[in-house]
Amino acid sequence: MGARTSRRPPEFYMRLALELARRSPTIPYPNPWVGCVIVRDGRVVGKGFHRGAGTNHAEVEALIDAGPRARNATLYVTLEPCCHHGRTPPCTEAILKAGIREVFYALKDPNPRVAGKGAALLRRHGVTVHGGLCSRESAALNEMYVKFQTTGMPFVTAKVATSLDGKIATRTGQSKWITDAVARRQARRLRAEHQAVLVGINTILSDDPHLGPRKAGATEPWRIVLDSHLRIPPGCQVVKSGKCIVACTTKASAGKKARLERAGVRVMSFSGKQVPLKALLKRLAREEIISLMVEGGGEVLGSFFDLRLVDRVCWFLSPVILGSAQSRVAVAGLGTARLEQACRLRDASIEKIGSAWLVRGNVPHAAIQ
Repeated sequence: MGARTSRRPPEFYMRLALELARRSPTIPYPNPWVGCVIVRDGRVVGKGFHRGAGTNHAEVEALIDAGPRARNATLYVTLEPCCHHGRTPPCTEAILKAGIREVFYALKDPNPRVAGKGAALLRRHGVTVHGGLCSRESAALNEMYVKFQTTGMPFVTAKVATSLDGKIATRTGQSKWITDAVARRQARRLRAEHQAVLVGINTILSDDPHLGPRKAGATEPWRIVLDSHLRIPPGCQVVKSGKCIVACTTKASAGKKARLERAGVRVMSFSGKQVPLKALLKRLAREEIISLMVEGGGEVLGSFFDLRLVDRVCWFLSPVILGSAQSRVAVAGLGTARLEQACRLRDASIEKIGSAWLVRGNVPHAAIQ
């Protein structure tokens, strides 16, 4: 009997694989979210998902689950099987050894080490391979991984919390709290979806934020601080977190740099008067930080928008009005001179979170480096 005797369409099994892909208890970055289902004679005989760098890939997990039932079966996976040795052996090798006859994959792997090579290898060894099934869903699931692999830059989310009139603090600098506790909990959940959180030095000096998940057992993100002259206090919360990167210029004090490094801070120095954001992002990507949430302040967010480095916006809008031209605005920087040049979100949505509204959307004109 052939490998495909299922009464259900292939899309059904691929959507099962997509559901599995999100089951990883921690974010798998810099690797993608991947789920896999193995079907034989119309029955699911194996399931698996990737749990993070250094662990089995989804295909291997599903093959282990299926055991000998994998022979002559059909494998559905949300990303093209890899064909190179990384932290783990290639999945194509395991698929061939198990005797899989047919493979459906959703998205071609944008990693140059794979990028069609995995599918081609399987075909050369007699496996029937189909690509592109539910590719849009898989691409949306792995938008951070795709951005990283295709541009060498992290995926950047701009997270903002403002009053109705777009302010992040009063004219006297008070900012705690514009949104209520429910919205702040949601913001921390969004933060947990990223490997790193970035703020400017003025945010550290005025608020001394924690920038962590504040949940026992949760993965701690990297705290990244833009601080050209190393004004950051050694006793602030982000330094004490043990996962702090401070980006400065080469003009910063060597003594301050040494003190921060003794405190466990990673200091990244760049030439120029200010930290060049594009160069910083590329360096973070080389360190396999592929997802970054920028939380302010206004000048920092303005610079990211001016340089078109933002991929997604998560904007909490609180039903309060602060007024005053001296109140701090959420997005400063140069801005746009003409409305047709404005940042217009794609696929925007809005939901009620506590007393606030959360507006989400992607930026279609994010810079491709």
